[in-house]
Amino acid sequence: MTDAHDRRLMMQDPRTQYPQPPFKRQPQEAPGLARAMDPKPDHGEASYKGYGRLAGRKALVTGADSGIGRAVAIAFAREGADVALSFVEEEMPDAQEVAKLIEAEGRKAVLLPGDITDKAFCETLVRKAVADLGGLDILVNNAGKQTNQKDIGDITNEQFDRTLKTNLYAMFWITKAALPHMPAGASIINTASVVAYNPPQILVDYATTKAGIVAFSKALAKQQVAKGIRVNAVAPGPFWTALQPSGGQPQENVEKFGSEVPLGRPGQPVELAPVYVFLASQEASYVTGEVYGATGGNGTA
Repeated sequence: MTDAHDRRLMMQDPRTQYPQPPFKRQPQEAPGLARAMDPKPDHGEASYKGYGRLAGRKALVTGADSGIGRAVAIAFAREGADVALSFVEEEMPDAQEVAKLIEAEGRKAVLLPGDITDKAFCETLVRKAVADLGGLDILVNNAGKQTNQKDIGDITNEQFDRTLKTNLYAMFWITKAALPHMPAGASIINTASVVAYNPPQILVDYATTKAGIVAFSKALAKQQVAKGIRVNAVAPGPFWTALQPSGGQPQENVEKFGSEVPLGRPGQPVELAPVYVFLASQEASYVTGEVYGATGGNGTA
């Protein structure tokens, strides 16, 4: 782990630090598995080293089996937190890998598979996380659904409904259920996206939800500051996750994914993990109502 970590943090050209397009076409059925991607994403399995920033903390991370959520869960554990992992049953193979990595750090991993588009499950998810972890002081709403469509006429009512329920309703239900358990000093971090500010034409419903996440986070931050709870969001640009080849992008876009940003490549999930660690930690004690961008140079405005 140390060697890979040291290599990652060596001063180097960020344009060539990780794989650059072109990539192979690699269609998957949604929700997709990280293990089937080529090249495999770096979630920090061997390259993230913790420093005790979250010692004793208890975190719930949605979409924790792969992509950004997986990188966050690994980083949180290596910073000293116990982590409850939310994911759908089909993603169990990836989630079990994450649990083993968490447990290898001497931390507790709680596997909580289920469908967050169901309100009752969201409430059960929080209840089980609190019971199994012995409390809750970090919530990361990260799970997302993204399905590209060339025209609004191609977006079915079923797709629109599921995208909004996965990305917005679930965030609302889980946050509402979690807040009564969260003490002063707790942190909520929501995963938005650069598409909230510059929506591509093929992601009408997804971009709508990501703009909603930005507004939700800013409004909730103003509300919860009276309780000493901080709320922030992260707005990633193109990141190499299973969301992209499993319907998030057309396969022709997967081949050149990340080439449109100034850095010329997609981000790797481990490159976002330190942002979530910072926002979850006491080091960010003066940070609330903010949206942190990591866009490869495109910006969020």
